[in-house]
Amino acid sequence: MARRRRPPRSGAISELPPLKILSQILALQTAYYTAALVLTLFTSLVAGTKFSLDLVFSWQAVRGDTTQGWVWGFLWVVDGGLFMSIAIVLLVARSKLVLDFALSLHAIHLVVVTLYTRQVPRNAAWWLAMAASSALGVALGVWGCRYRELRPITFGGGGGGGNNASKGQANGGNGEGSSGGGGADGVDGDEEQGFARGRGRGRGRDGAGDYEMVQMDGGGER
Repeated sequence: MARRRRPPRSGAISELPPLKILSQILALQTAYYTAALVLTLFTSLVAGTKFSLDLVFSWQAVRGDTTQGWVWGFLWVVDGGLFMSIAIVLLVARSKLVLDFALSLHAIHLVVVTLYTRQVPRNAAWWLAMAASSALGVALGVWGCRYRELRPITFGGGGGGGNNASKGQANGGNGEGSSGGGGADGVDGDEEQGFARGRGRGRGRDGAGDYEMVQMDGGGER
C-alpha cells in the first residue's frame, strides 16, 4: 500500500528550490558587477584617469591614503549598499532572505577578487568599504522588502455597492423593508405597486403614465 506524502511545512526548503536560488544569486551578481563597471567607467572618464578591469576585480585601488582610493571605496559602498538593495527588493522581495543574499553577494565578490589578484585583500580600506556596503545593503533591503510585504492588498471593484448592501441589510434587520423604509428623497415607495405613498403623484403598474391623487369634496356624498 502506497504511503501518502506528508505536505511540506510552511517555510520549508521546497518553497525555495535550489535552481531558483542559484538564478537569483546569478542575477544579483551580474547586476552587481554591471553597476560597478558603469560607476568605475563613468568616474574614470570624469576624472580623466585610465580605466582598467582592475578597478572592478581588484582590491588594490581601494586605499585609505589617497583621495582616489577613497573615491573607489565610496563607489563600492554605493554599488553594494544602494543599488544591490534595490535589486534584492525587486528579485528576492522577502525580508527574511535579505541578509543571506547580501552576505552571499559580498562573499562571492571576495572569492572573485582573491582569484583575480591571487592574494587575499590586504588593504583595510577595502575591508571597511565591503563592511559598510554589506551593512547598508542589508538595512535598505530589509526596509524595502518589509515595505512591500506590509502594503495593503486591494481587490477590484468599487466600495459603493458594498456600503449600500450593508446599509440595506441593516435596514432589513431593523424591520424596515423596501416598502416601509424612507428613501433618501423622503419617498416611501413600493416597487411592485408602482406608486408612492408619501406623495400625491405616482406611476401606474403598467408604466403607461402618471396619475395624481386629488382631494374629494365631502359634500358630494349624500
